[in-house]
Amino acid sequence: MSSTTQLLALTTSYLFGFILYYLYKINLCLIKNKKRFYQSLITILFMYNVVLIYIIIIFKINHGIFHIYFFFMIALGFYTNLKLTKKVLKNVKCQSFIEKMKKKCYTVKNRGD
Repeated sequence: MSSTTQLLALTTSYLFGFILYYLYKINLCLIKNKKRFYQSLITILFMYNVVLIYIIIIFKINHGIFHIYFFFMIALGFYTNLKLTKKVLKNVKCQSFIEKMKKKCYTVKNRGD
C-alpha cells in the first residue's frame, strides 16, 4: 500500500471516529425511552450499519485492507471529539438550550421494564 493511500485511510478513519461520536449520541437519544429489547435491537442494528459503512469506505480507499492502527485512529477520533465537545459546551452562550436538550434526551420516562 502506498504512503498516500495509507495517509488517506488513516485520515478517513480519524474522521470516521469523529463522526461516530455524533452518531453514537443520536443513537443514545433514540433508545433512551424504549424498552430493553428495543434498546438492544436498535443498538445491534446501529453497530451493524456503522461497521458496514466503515468496511465499504475502506474498501473504496484501499481495496479492503485493514490494519490495527485504523481502529486506533477511529478510537482517537472518538476520544478527541468527546474531549472537544466537553470543552466547547462549557463555553457556549446558549447554555439554557443545551440543558433543555439534555433533559429531553437523557431523562428516563416509564420504560415499561
